[in-house]
Amino acid sequence: MKLQFIGIDPDTGQSGSPTVWIDPETQDIVLQSYRADAGTLEECARNTAPGHAPGIPDHETVIRIPARMVPALRKACDAAERHL
Repeated sequence: MKLQFIGIDPDTGQSGSPTVWIDPETQDIVLQSYRADAGTLEECARNTAPGHAPGIPDHETVIRIPARMVPALRKACDAAERHL
């Protein structure tokens, strides 16, 4: 699998950077970002989507995407949508 680079946090240094890619085979958006802190995880586990079990399944996680990454996320959504 080769991911298509879309964008990186514009305020990043040389490591540990929030990044956005597209999987060209599935059109999935792939994100690297900051792990959510304990308070955020707890809040997400309490505030579940209607009709869903509470908690965060073991195969899922919660991440935080900096607001300054919105342009890269829009670009990723557009790129994924073009391939559908």
